[in-house]
Amino acid sequence: MRITKFGHACVRLSGDTGTVVVDPGVFTDLEAVDGATGILVTHEHPDHYDPARLRASDAPIWTIADVAARIREDAPDVAERVTVIAPGERFDASLPVTAVGELHAVIHPELPRFHNSGYLIAVDGTTVYHPGDALTVPEADVDVLCVPVSAPWLKASEAIDFARAVRAPHNLAVHDRVYSEAGLGIVDGHMDRFLPPAGQRYTRLADGSDLDLG
Repeated sequence: MRITKFGHACVRLSGDTGTVVVDPGVFTDLEAVDGATGILVTHEHPDHYDPARLRASDAPIWTIADVAARIREDAPDVAERVTVIAPGERFDASLPVTAVGELHAVIHPELPRFHNSGYLIAVDGTTVYHPGDALTVPEADVDVLCVPVSAPWLKASEAIDFARAVRAPHNLAVHDRVYSEAGLGIVDGHMDRFLPPAGQRYTRLADGSDLDLG
């Protein structure tokens, strides 16, 4: 089992039955989708969804209806590989997946809410949760949480409380291109202050690096 962090919100999960890539957006190198046997997209924002990244692979794609509609407009040549999923649906994307939630976090009360699906992914006995741009706590035990750490819709306190609510032993920082390295260092300090007392580990990786679960 291998978990690799790529640009911003993108994570690559490789197990005995396949390799799933979540959210290869505009900040993600094309190499992230090399050899993928399934691609998951949480929502339509370009830091999570980019037609060029989807075209760089011939893997089937699972996503929500809003993203599927965008793909039909932006990349009709890709649309035939898309399967639309619904909240709570379980499906096989070469690794077992369960869709979690249906709404993006609130960006501003006066803006409409976007749809968003998080994904619980089983990788050789390890459950990984990628929430996309939401703070929806799943009704399942999680081994590795891909925790957003910087966003226009997110405070550090919310990221900490989300991680503590999910209670995953391992927390991998994602959504990390919004802050400077100095700003991310502040968030790292807060995470390292609050999560270890609850028996939780926090890690922020360079792009292309693997998470060590040892």
